[in-house]
Amino acid sequence: MTITHRKYGTGHTYYLDSVKVPGVTTILNAALPKPALIEWAGRTTASYAVDRWEELTELAPSKRLDALNRARFEEKDTAAKRGTEVHRLAEHLVRGEEIDVPEELAGHVESYLDFLNTWEPIPVLVESVVANRAVGYAGAVDLVADLRGTRWLLDLKTSRSGIFGETALQLVGYSRSEIYLDGDGNEAPLADLGIERCGAVHVRSDGWDLRPVETSDEVWTFFRHLAWIARRVEDVREWVGPVITPPRIVREQAAS
Repeated sequence: MTITHRKYGTGHTYYLDSVKVPGVTTILNAALPKPALIEWAGRTTASYAVDRWEELTELAPSKRLDALNRARFEEKDTAAKRGTEVHRLAEHLVRGEEIDVPEELAGHVESYLDFLNTWEPIPVLVESVVANRAVGYAGAVDLVADLRGTRWLLDLKTSRSGIFGETALQLVGYSRSEIYLDGDGNEAPLADLGIERCGAVHVRSDGWDLRPVETSDEVWTFFRHLAWIARRVEDVREWVGPVITPPRIVREQAAS
């Protein structure tokens, strides 16, 4: 009985003791409102329209609408691919391995190298799956490392917008996990790693920032509430019953 992490395309699924469980980010996406994302979607679509105005006018109205509807997803996919690739390269770099750097990511790689040279982290755990049986979730930790004598659990972020507050919820989920998979794929208690602090490394093409995040009992309680809500989101569909058809009323005809 252990954790299984199955990847498919750009997605992945976690199984804990052969039972499918949500990932930490899946919980946050399902249960946490994201007003900034709504604003971003509108702004991205508007920018696409303004930048390609003449090009769009040459399309039929239905094709024009399709292009505008796709704009935000294309932007999101590009950002996601960039983040995935930066994470992959960062994993090799923190292990001290040589890499081939894509030209478009040279700035991000230089920034991450500067972070490594500045803090000189000693890696303890790199890209490992963690899980919590009591709450019922799993996730993937980017890095646990010693930074100047303090053991940190770190997550890499590459978004242009910086570090959102929900990062604290993400990292409290990771840090309050019960188990992790070691380098041999064996289950081990996460508490044995002695993690002292949690933080996010915001890696950009023009630099980096290390930002500590709060993972107190208050944040942990908040995350568990979100996990409870996320598990029950689908249940709301069952709260509306079927259409009620009024029974036919048979009226006796009055005697003539």
